[in-house]
Amino acid sequence: MNKSKLERFILKYNLGSSINSVKWICSKNKLYTRFMTPDKSLLGNICVDDFQFQDAKLGVYLTDQLQRLLSVVGDNIEMKLVEIDNKAVSLVITDTNVSTNFALADLSVIADPPSLTKLPTFETKIDIDSVFISTFIRGKGALPDANSFTVIKNGNVKIVIGHSLTNSNKVTIPVKSSEAFLIDYISFDANIFKEILLANRECSSAVLEISSKGLAHIVFKVDDFTAEYYLTALQDID
Repeated sequence: MNKSKLERFILKYNLGSSINSVKWICSKNKLYTRFMTPDKSLLGNICVDDFQFQDAKLGVYLTDQLQRLLSVVGDNIEMKLVEIDNKAVSLVITDTNVSTNFALADLSVIADPPSLTKLPTFETKIDIDSVFISTFIRGKGALPDANSFTVIKNGNVKIVIGHSLTNSNKVTIPVKSSEAFLIDYISFDANIFKEILLANRECSSAVLEISSKGLAHIVFKVDDFTAEYYLTALQDID
């Protein structure tokens, strides 16, 4: 197995250590997980195809520890599941020179994220490309204390990092929108969105969908990976 495939999977849900505890579902040569941030501002799921591993459910409680163990082994790895009484207890990850053991958690200690059973209409659709991704990442880097980005329709649609009604430092990014029916501006967490873009920056085309009900949705599809995220709007942004 190529280690980078597993590392990319982790990167897309860990999001800069925002999410540490998840359940991995291995089934029919696919690896899948659902996740939610502790503050419930982000819900998502990741699926990777062509993942050669036995069918199993794995409790990954400390993703950051698993990442550190993966840094020990080389690029080509083998993974073996250790089970006791039909219960997954650890992952043994090896290369030709070294072996590491990652202790798995009981599935009962990791909460299942809620399912989104009824979605609102997404009235505004914004094209996301590689230029926007790199621009947003640089813009957020220039404003490390700006915790929100705001979608504004004032003639054309713009995304503003650090939007405020008062005089302030901000970055304004004009965007292309195939549909734009925003009545008022709407804001989301800029820190987590930057991490989403960093984790999926190899994707050259996606669509950010926004509902006036306070929900945003984006899907990245590249290679064997499908990464889907839902963000809830922030309240009381000036």
